[in-house]
Amino acid sequence: MHVQEWLETVPAVSIYVLVGVVIGLESLGIPLPGEIVLVSSALLASQHGEIDPYILGACATAGAIIGDSIGYAIGRKGGRPLLAWLGGKFPRHFGEANIAMAERSFEKWGMWAVFFGRFVALLRIFAGPLAGVLHMPYWKFLIANVFGGILWAGGTTAVVYSVGVVAEAWLKRFSWLGLVLAVAVGLTSMLVLKHRAKKATEKSETERAAAAAAPRQEPVPAAAVAD
Repeated sequence: MHVQEWLETVPAVSIYVLVGVVIGLESLGIPLPGEIVLVSSALLASQHGEIDPYILGACATAGAIIGDSIGYAIGRKGGRPLLAWLGGKFPRHFGEANIAMAERSFEKWGMWAVFFGRFVALLRIFAGPLAGVLHMPYWKFLIANVFGGILWAGGTTAVVYSVGVVAEAWLKRFSWLGLVLAVAVGLTSMLVLKHRAKKATEKSETERAAAAAAPRQEPVPAAAVAD
């Protein structure tokens, strides 16, 4: 069954809870289609008056912020062993190449990696746990988390809902197009990230090989210096 057709059979309160929980779990670090569920729900809200877009956006925002915060706490407590465990469970998302790429992003951009990571499918999944593992100061993480969650969840809801209201008749016939676009954007961003992750891994391996091959400088004996 089409995602939106299935959502039409669900009561409004259940949709609010569903959106908040799915986005929260995705932000916590569990690979789930949070963006697709949010886009589908916002489109549905534009066509059915029972769903309040303000409540929908608030639930999505709350799920994003709370999920990321829980992920941060888990990452800070679990540390590197947690990433290794996640890599074994979800190798496509938490593989060494993806983690290496994310670490470089955090080293380069700091709290901005958390903020902009909200808009990238792969980074959205483990930005919280990775920030905790890397011991990013919580106040920096919280600021980026809150503003990123509000802009992504609230902004996505507002834009999709507005488009749905303006083009309601067209979207009733081609509502799947919004999902196709969301999936296309998600896949494109994931492919780009995988390419960058591969390059980052190759660069790291090259640097390690060069460091291992470099001759180690022996310390000069003190007696030789005195002579």
